[in-house]
Order: sequence, then structure tokens, then C-alpha cells
Amino acid sequence: MTRLPAPPDQPTLPTVAPVPDVLADLEWRGLVAQSTDRGALAAHLAGGPVTLYCGFDPTADSLHVGNLVPLFALRRFQLAGHRPVALAGGATGFIGDPSGRTSERSLLDADTLARRIRTLSAQMRHFLAFGEGPTDAVLADNLDWTRDLRVIDFLRDVGKHFPVNVMLDRESVAARLDSGGLSFTEFSYQLLQSLDFVELYRRFGCRLQVGGNDQWGNITAGLDLLRRVESASAHALTFPLVTDASGQKIGKSTGGGNVWIDPAMTSPYALYQYLLHVDDRDVGTYLRLLTFLGRDDVEQLDVATAQRPRERVAQRALARELTALVHGPAELARVEAVSATLFGGGELSSLDEDTLAAALAEAPSTTVGTSDAPLVDLLAAGLGLSKSDARRAIREGGAYLNNVRITDGNASTSAADWLHDRFLVLRRGKRAIAVVERVPHDGAGSRAAPPE
Repeated sequence: MTRLPAPPDQPTLPTVAPVPDVLADLEWRGLVAQSTDRGALAAHLAGGPVTLYCGFDPTADSLHVGNLVPLFALRRFQLAGHRPVALAGGATGFIGDPSGRTSERSLLDADTLARRIRTLSAQMRHFLAFGEGPTDAVLADNLDWTRDLRVIDFLRDVGKHFPVNVMLDRESVAARLDSGGLSFTEFSYQLLQSLDFVELYRRFGCRLQVGGNDQWGNITAGLDLLRRVESASAHALTFPLVTDASGQKIGKSTGGGNVWIDPAMTSPYALYQYLLHVDDRDVGTYLRLLTFLGRDDVEQLDVATAQRPRERVAQRALARELTALVHGPAELARVEAVSATLFGGGELSSLDEDTLAAALAEAPSTTVGTSDAPLVDLLAAGLGLSKSDARRAIREGGAYLNNVRITDGNASTSAADWLHDRFLVLRRGKRAIAVVERVPHDGAGSRAAPPE
């Protein structure tokens, strides 16, 4: 296995000042939950380049924003002069990690797993610097060392080092036993993950594993296996499982679904808007975990949030930084232009159809089958108003059609109003937007509103 070169379209990774003490920086960012021996780990990191790894199982068709916390942590180590290994779980994905779950995962078929691994690998390449240098990242797949492993060899060479009573005491196993039990397949997951640590030590000299705090038992099991079979010592560090002020895991939308980094699953515009509307209580945490801004910059933004919350200075910085990291500076510029047009009263007809459609995909919507409809009815249906409230909005000058103020409460739309012969954009005040889409058949549909 060799280090892979960066793909041609890899974006420019953030240029930041070197962090002399990466462990102290991680602690300031709130990224350290547990470590095996803080002093020994600090000394090891100070002694020269350390190879570390983090594993990512293909549990979905894309990484989501929450997955960026450990992935960015690998990048932080790399910026501090260490070598990260991003491990795709081509083997462990066949099994499914029982940690943090109350029921067994549905097993993936080989084709689905292979497709997800390709996507996962491409996304991980996007955020790490690959090449041939001593700190350039390595992309690995644990299917490489398990594909041809015989069951009898696995049981003899790995299984014999795992006392069942110790396995039963691990939190992830004990919790599942208390909630109804788990299969032998899931029970064996920690053996596979432990084997990863041993193999990465053998192949790359890996001496540190990092991961979410729910992985502590699996990670320390790997440390123990490494000590038993290689007489080698190593280190473990876990990140806290971060939730926002509402109790949702980081990277969850207000509707409860994940915010994905695949633009086909969450558009760049939707990501930008999601970040722009992060709660004031959470924005400082997001800035620390999901950007590469330095301490002085982040703490200045903390002050701005406390003193001028209505300006949302920190949210705008977060949205700009992370959107550029995930989708690139050019896409950020496009998103900001769209946002300024939608909410700043710009000329909507200047946006091409695809751009406008992508932006409006996140707005509440309704459909009509005709080009001629009373504006009061459309305002009420699109924005969830009563007709009397819609009339009041028009009367008070707060209702807009395609960014033009509506002055006539009895007006109807005409064919000329439809953008690209397809869309109407309704707005009440500065922020409440809805879209009406004309379809060639009768009927109406709706979408849930995006984050406020």
C-alpha cells in the first residue's frame, strides 16, 4: 500500500500558522475527551513526526458535517508535522459498529459497500494533503488485510487475545446486552478494529489512534492487542460527542436529518444557510471544531457574538470558512451572490435557472398549474399565512414578488412574472421566503421550511 497523490481537483487547503503544541490546541478547541497518558502522548508528539489514524465506516452515501470533526482533527495533526492515515472501513463496514446503537445495523451488500467506500475515499482526499513526503497523508482500506484472512487464522491469531469477560464489560457491549442483546457478528467488531491498529503499526509505524469518545473501548482494545502481539506501546485520544444547544448531534439540521458534504445531497447554498443560522450558543463551538481559524480570531468572534448578536458576525465567518473548505472558494462566491440576490433585493432574473433552482430547493414551496393566480392566495399558501395576514402584509408594504414590492392586494400573476417560465419567489419582510413552481398538471405540493 502506498500513499496516494492528490487528485487534480483537490482544493487549496487552508494555510495557517504552525501550531507548536497540537495537543494544547486540540484541548483549547474542546477536542479532547480522553487520552491514555496525556504526558506520554505530549512527549511522543514533541519528539518528531507521529503517524496516527482515524477510521471512517461507510454508514451512508456521504460524509456529513459531524464527520468533519475527526477528519479536520487529522488535518490539524498534519499541519503540526505529523502523518495522518485516513482509514476507510471496507471490512468493518460489512459488520457494523454496535457502539451507541440500540439495535443492529442492516447489513450492506457488497456493491453498496464498494460504492460507498469509493465516495468516502474521494471525500477524505479532499481534506488532507497527499504526496510522498514524511507528513503526507495515507489513505487505507481495512478490507486490504481482511479480504483473504481465513476464519481459523483470525480466531487463532487475534481472537485468543480477547478475554470474553473483558469484552462483556466494555460499555458498547454492555449497553447492547442491557437493551436486548447483540449478535456474534457485532460482538466481533472490536476484534476487527483492533486488528486495524496492529496492521497500521506494521505497515506505517502508526502509534496513535483517534476517534469519537464512543470508540474508547474499541481503541483501547487495539492498544492491548498491539502490546500482546508486537510488544509495542501506543496512544489513544478520543473526541467528545458534541451536541448543540437543542441536544442534536453536530451536523444535524432543524428537521433532524444530516447536513451532508455531497453537494447532490445538501447543496452548497443549503450548507451555507445552515451555518449562517447556527444558534449563538453553539457558534463558538462550531468555529473551534469546524474551521482552521486561530485562537485570537475565534475569541474575537466570541466577543462579537456576545456584544452584537443581531449582526451574526461569527455565523457569517463560520459559513464562509466551512463552505469554502467543503466546496471551494468559487462555489462560496456563487452562494454568497445568490444569497445577496435573494435577500438583498437583487434582480432575480440575473440568476440562471440551475442556480436559482438550487437556491430555492431549500425554501418552502407550493405548486400551481396555471400562470394566472391571485397573489394573496399564493402568499397565503407559500408562506403559511391566512389570507387576512397576506392582505395585511401587502397593505403594510412588507410583501414582495420576485423582490418587487406588491402594492395591489387584488393583483394576480401573469406569464411575464414567471422566472425561467417556472418560478415565482415570494417574500415577506427580509427573511421569510417561499417559492411557487408552475407544473404542467393540477395539484399542489409542499416542502418543509429551511432553518430560519
